[in-house]
Amino acid sequence: MVLFDEISAVTASSSRSATPPPFLSSTTTDTSSARPAFRRNNTLKIERYVGQQPITISRDMSPTLPEHDVRAPTFPLASASRQKPRKWPLAFRFIKGAIHHVIIIPVALHGLFTTLVVYLDQNRGYGMGLPSSIVPSLSIVVGLMLVFRNSSSYERYWGGRTGLQSIVTTVRNLTRSFLICGPNESEADRLETERVVRCLVAILFAVKNYLRGNWGIAGYDPAYADLVPQGLKGHEAEGLGLPFELCFVIERYIKRGVVRGAFQAPQSAMLTGQVNCLVKAFGTMETIKLTPIPVCQQIHQKQVLALYCCVLPFCLVNDLGWWSIPVIVLVCFTLYGIEGIGEELEDPFGKDKNDIRMDDVIQDVRREILVLIEGFKKGNEVYYQGQDGIVE
Repeated sequence: MVLFDEISAVTASSSRSATPPPFLSSTTTDTSSARPAFRRNNTLKIERYVGQQPITISRDMSPTLPEHDVRAPTFPLASASRQKPRKWPLAFRFIKGAIHHVIIIPVALHGLFTTLVVYLDQNRGYGMGLPSSIVPSLSIVVGLMLVFRNSSSYERYWGGRTGLQSIVTTVRNLTRSFLICGPNESEADRLETERVVRCLVAILFAVKNYLRGNWGIAGYDPAYADLVPQGLKGHEAEGLGLPFELCFVIERYIKRGVVRGAFQAPQSAMLTGQVNCLVKAFGTMETIKLTPIPVCQQIHQKQVLALYCCVLPFCLVNDLGWWSIPVIVLVCFTLYGIEGIGEELEDPFGKDKNDIRMDDVIQDVRREILVLIEGFKKGNEVYYQGQDGIVE
């Protein structure tokens, strides 16, 4: 989605230089498409939308906002929470995020079939009507099947989202433990810790690409090519998944920390348990991906739904006449729409509008972990120093 920003820069003091920055010079020809400009030493005020809730971020609230001139400041969950405010109610949306493209053909066919039934009954004199008492019994069966279908699909969607969040939580916990408690006595140790923490972020990318079938170290997504350990070739061509293989790098680091005395037995057991939780969450997402709704259920559900919508015109033609056509189209639109929602949510790991926003969630985690790594390299944060009772 496009992030709706209203960004204003207010000059803190009129005594500062008014010389425009280079990107605002006269050589710039297209200022409407350029990124918002920020002048150093200015007071920044950023208004953004998180969901439908507007928020305001200023440098007073977050002193770590970047001070460079071109790139706009960010905030936690900047990618996953971005959403353009709706200018129109959802009832008027027919393209983005809707399932009309899935149901348009069956709805149109049922509308044509209803037209034929009404024409034969009204114009040709054939008695096409059936007792309307058939409808209630069939409606109960169709309703129960659709409810079961949608609840099963949303359970799969929610399971995939909770599995992804479990992996994110594990990555955060291991990052905290490795940067603070890991074997970081020498420069070589600190470089290895940094590589392992980057490998934790690479696991998120590997899980995403594994579930989407993008094999290879880069996985058609070079954004994490610099996160995987150098020299790791991967064995996906031999049947070994990259997420599981990267977990060996993490486990080896934990073992090395135990040998060096950085991790005591209880802590090493806790860290190994975190890795086990990561693998378990990945297995849950893998199960959702590889276990579709049984084919027999899908076939029977589509057949029952089609038969119900074909019988309905015969039950309504005597009472409604030509009005049966719009009524049947509306009923088919509703029922096939519910069934289409279940299909959309069945596999939530793709790139469709209604799928889990894995790219945005992982990008947010990557951003926050890299910020922590940068502070770890510089050592200028209080939690990396022997202050406030914190002992290195």
